[in-house]
Amino acid sequence: MAYYRRHIDNKLLEWKNSARRKPLLIRGARQVGKTAAVRELGKTFKNFVEINLEKQPDLIQLFPANIDVKRTCEKLSGTLAVPIVPGETLLFIDEIQSSKEAIMTLRYFKEDYPELHVIAAGSLLEFTLEKLPSFGVGRIRSLYMYPFSFDEFLMAQGLDLLVDYKQRAASMEPLTEKAHKDLVDQLRSFYLVGGMPAAVTEWVETHSYLEVAHVHVDILDTYQDDFGKYKKRAQPVLLRQVLRSVALQVGNKFVCAQAARDVHSSVVKDALHLLTLAGLVTPVKQTDGTGVPLGAEEDDSYVKYLFFDLGIMQTMLGIPSAEILLASEVDFVNKGGASEMFAGLEMVKYSDCFQKAEMHYWQNTAKGSNAEVDYLRVRNGIVMPVEVKASTQGAMQSLWVFMRKRELHEAVRTSLEPFGEFTYADPEAKMTERHVEIVPLYALSNLRHTPEDYRFMISRETMELGK
Repeated sequence: MAYYRRHIDNKLLEWKNSARRKPLLIRGARQVGKTAAVRELGKTFKNFVEINLEKQPDLIQLFPANIDVKRTCEKLSGTLAVPIVPGETLLFIDEIQSSKEAIMTLRYFKEDYPELHVIAAGSLLEFTLEKLPSFGVGRIRSLYMYPFSFDEFLMAQGLDLLVDYKQRAASMEPLTEKAHKDLVDQLRSFYLVGGMPAAVTEWVETHSYLEVAHVHVDILDTYQDDFGKYKKRAQPVLLRQVLRSVALQVGNKFVCAQAARDVHSSVVKDALHLLTLAGLVTPVKQTDGTGVPLGAEEDDSYVKYLFFDLGIMQTMLGIPSAEILLASEVDFVNKGGASEMFAGLEMVKYSDCFQKAEMHYWQNTAKGSNAEVDYLRVRNGIVMPVEVKASTQGAMQSLWVFMRKRELHEAVRTSLEPFGEFTYADPEAKMTERHVEIVPLYALSNLRHTPEDYRFMISRETMELGK
């Protein structure tokens, strides 16, 4: 399968060239591209050694509790007939979740062999790590990986210049009407294709939504085959029910009774926990949002969930492609909570890859109130509310209520509108001005990065210089 550049490529290169690097543990759901990204990095080394502890279980014996990592590397080199030389070799341990001992021994590469580049990854890694609360604090660094972002989807199609143009846009320098239309059309396609590497590759090669849907079904089958490996306390049939219910309840507080009416809520919540560990759902927790960190005021009784991939969700729910491709902009944005989910997933993907992304929203939990703000983020140390809206301004009473309560002056509205901004004089707060930045859905990456620091797409020449 062709490799399309990812925004963690430059993070991996930075790690490679850092004098203070630690063994790197890449974490993420199955089939999001972890192995492919490491193999691409491996091309910048003189030697690349890859072992897979799931496919090569006989190698697990080389990672005992009392490991001598240099001796282990000598044995690996002899077994695989590839030199393992510090500074020249990348050692990649894939499917490391197959051995708790192997995970625990990663720390010794930092202590006893820091000059060697070592990366590990695993598909169901979080299940093993949950049993190892302290597997290498301070000696191992985690990197979190997700499916393709919208920008990566565009880059996979060779639309580098369009991405660069979009990243430079702002309310004072909006895009041309044609560029805006082209990006909206691409966004419609992304809603159907999603960000799983296999689906993106199929789209680039065939431009067939039908063939992409077949890939989605194959990926879903793979995930559901994994359900039997999770934990005995959750039956695979329940996990399938709960996963589908997450897709049906996207954009709303999750109601356990809607997932499985005859099952106790604690059992459903346990299934949700397992699906979260597998990377198939991401919780969005309610918080009062009075300050930073947002997680300090979480309320676990109000939780929404993001399904791991928008394209696969559309296929699972049987959404006809025409409903996305031919819908008006207002209907497109409001279609079944898909745009709220897209916005949340984009913000997850553009979070700091060295920290596990945490998502929050605000809801007025007072009886009789339905005020809600879709997402709360932090920008420059200040809480920033983000509202997902249709292409017309519409009512934004919930946003004004929240900003008034928290005495905030800046917010973001994301929709299919072009870049823009407006100021609202709040009549219920002595005409206090609230400034709202309008960011198109297709440009949510602009919230995280400036054009200068967002050069994540590394050219082949730059990759070669990293050798």
